[in-house]
Amino acid sequence: MTANSPSEHPSHDHPDSPRLSWRFPRTFWFANGAELFERAAYYGMFIEISLFLTSEIGFGDVAAGWIAGAFGSVIYLLPMFLGAMADAIGFRRSLMLAFGTLTAGYAVLGTAGTLVAGTLVCKLTAIVALLLIMFGGAIVKPVISATVAKCSDSAHRARAFSIFYAVVNIGAFTGKSVAAPVREFLGLEYIGFYAAVMALGAFVLVTLFYVEVKSEGIGRPAREVIAGLLKVFTHVRFLALILIVAGFWAIQGQLYATMPKYMIRLLGEGSKPEWFANINPAVVVLLVVPITHLVRQFRAENSIAIGLFIIPLSALSIALTPTVAAGIGDTVNLTSTFQLPTLALMVAIGIALQGLAECFLSPKFLEYASNQAPKGEEGLYLGYQHLTTFFAWLFGFALSGYLLDEYCPDPGTLSAASKVQYEAAMQGTAALPAEYAHANQLWYYFAVIGATAFCAIIVFKYVTRAIDRQRALRAR
Repeated sequence: MTANSPSEHPSHDHPDSPRLSWRFPRTFWFANGAELFERAAYYGMFIEISLFLTSEIGFGDVAAGWIAGAFGSVIYLLPMFLGAMADAIGFRRSLMLAFGTLTAGYAVLGTAGTLVAGTLVCKLTAIVALLLIMFGGAIVKPVISATVAKCSDSAHRARAFSIFYAVVNIGAFTGKSVAAPVREFLGLEYIGFYAAVMALGAFVLVTLFYVEVKSEGIGRPAREVIAGLLKVFTHVRFLALILIVAGFWAIQGQLYATMPKYMIRLLGEGSKPEWFANINPAVVVLLVVPITHLVRQFRAENSIAIGLFIIPLSALSIALTPTVAAGIGDTVNLTSTFQLPTLALMVAIGIALQGLAECFLSPKFLEYASNQAPKGEEGLYLGYQHLTTFFAWLFGFALSGYLLDEYCPDPGTLSAASKVQYEAAMQGTAALPAEYAHANQLWYYFAVIGATAFCAIIVFKYVTRAIDRQRALRAR
């Protein structure tokens, strides 16, 4: 069985086509196994990144927001520049380099967590670790997906990528689930070491079992990448769409930027924000297929508008926690033996709404984005659609740092008297100090961002339609 032929059996459906199967070359399965390890490492670390940079490294909320935002955003740009390297040295060597670098980067990040927080050595060590992780992760992204494509023919490609995307989600779910007990029972500094073990598992899989596949075709010279970026940035319509949808992802990004600190600082170390974050992918997995079917005849922009209408409601639901608590109390009895803090319930509702919004927006976004690109250049422009995440992560994480600092500060920055009260509050014997009285208000800012994005997409739709009608009339 060759790398490009997942099945050797003739079709029983049509005499000239291969029979569809779920059989793929060994390299396909080992590449997906490596992807599972890598995603478990990445999301286990990323769900804790903002908290880690503050609690273990000693950065303030603002600095941690900027650093985490730069890390999360740049990792989406680097693959465009590193694809050419993978073409040159081959996929197997590229993946060995990537997972070796990731193993080292995560181990260094764990080591940074064991150093004296706030010292220059500790902070520099953490930044070096994040740079290593960015480099390694940026190699993995295009090479694994290219391996999936090259290990399948056109008839089986949809099945191949359905397996790949399932593996990505399983890895992400696993990583966030494991992160909570690692943080609680071993310590936050061990998150880096846990991720290093996962990355090492991927390295072993690739080293021992990955068979080289034809490796050209995923990279472009840096000058072409830069030229493409410049073209996108000077195309007003496409750039406007990217920035509007970035408002959606800026709110989604608060799963990693704001929510972990928010829950832990208000509810305590046992609140398990990592597990709450998994509500989002669970909702997407359950609802994306039926919702995609439901909106199959909708115009793409209308489905996107529904997603942008829902997303501010996710932030608003969390912001309204005090109002809800005033009506039903600070805890909710879900069963006769299980109580959930009202704050946690509202966070869960907000995250579920995020997942619901994503089901409407994501499947239709690429279709709509391609319609905004100049004729004949749809492929080029769609190659840069992930700029939405670049802008969203950079802006969303940075804003999160400022808002947390103002409304939900690091307990370590409190006055001596407030620290005593805070510790008592965590033991359930006192109210939280005054510094946290308006913590919920930070979510209003994200609700406004989402509402602005919704209004902007409505204006964008009508303006672009008017421009297109005028062009059509002039062309007659």
